[in-house]
Amino acid sequence: MNFDFSDDQRLLQDEVRKMLADTSTSAEIRRVLDGRTAYAETVWRNLIDMGAAAAAIPESYGGAGLGYLELCLVAEEAGRHLAPVPLASSFYLAAEALLKGGSEAQKQRWLPRIARGELIATAALGGGETYLATPALRFADGTLSGRAAVVADGMVARLAVLRAGDDLVLVDLQSPGVTRKPLSSLDPTRPQAELNFSATPAEPLRGEMRGADLAARVLDGAAVLLAFEQVGGAARILDISRDYSLERKAFGRQIGSFQALKHKMADIYTRNELARVHAYYGAWALAADAPELPLAAAAARVAATTAYKHAAEEGIEIHGGIGFTWEMDCHLYLRRSRHLGQLIGSEHAWRDRLAQQLITEAA
Repeated sequence: MNFDFSDDQRLLQDEVRKMLADTSTSAEIRRVLDGRTAYAETVWRNLIDMGAAAAAIPESYGGAGLGYLELCLVAEEAGRHLAPVPLASSFYLAAEALLKGGSEAQKQRWLPRIARGELIATAALGGGETYLATPALRFADGTLSGRAAVVADGMVARLAVLRAGDDLVLVDLQSPGVTRKPLSSLDPTRPQAELNFSATPAEPLRGEMRGADLAARVLDGAAVLLAFEQVGGAARILDISRDYSLERKAFGRQIGSFQALKHKMADIYTRNELARVHAYYGAWALAADAPELPLAAAAARVAATTAYKHAAEEGIEIHGGIGFTWEMDCHLYLRRSRHLGQLIGSEHAWRDRLAQQLITEAA
């Protein structure tokens, strides 16, 4: 029995890796970090033109029609190269909410435009310490009022899917009554914003799946895809740390020959591979729409968040004093690990989710 990806899927991954190695460079990432641009437009356009970003969107809605397994591999490479693009907000969250919960008219109107990169979409479906916390939004009589406190890519998004009470509503952010405020964050390469609404026209998602069930399903899928981003980032940190430890010398020896650093890198590798196993299980459950998805997603989320955080911190330690400097890229991975660890709810919230799933399975 083969649990690996196919040759064609690996070929797609290789092409995405080559493209990102050429375009998602340290200099390009730092342009976004410094606020000179909201995201890396060349990287984003290449992901769109390759069909990689829209891998899981069916062809009937303008996507590549490949599947979730392919999107998982794209996510891994995006994480490996710290791609500063709205991939998670547009495709893991907003597009998935439309696919799973939108009416046919809503899908036909918005998904092709998302797939072609004509607009950026985002979503805020809950999070914080309660997994599906209700944002301070009120939806009534076709209008939305209130505040969405933290919305990924909220300053550049044209479309948003937001949770208001028991409803998931679709909002064109160019409509009247919308104000935006950029937020400071630890990782400016994935910017966030506060959105405020005052009697803004909105409409509920009108598909068969709605409310809390829809939000939970979308977040479970996003947890798997983000786990692949986290695994990719953690693997890259290990590569960088290994290479540095073979180049840097102290007391006439490569620092990689010291047992303390060997142990650090062995610990990173062990955690990374454990996270990868859980991510693969999650990828299968997502692609098969299996009933095990909530359990697999929570396990992948917890394992990958832990692994990325550990790798980012230890990578700086392995680099020593220079690892703490602005010129080194170590801090970029530390920033991203923190951002991804909070994007759809904290590790603690997902540990609670995992525990509840395990209790349910055992009952």
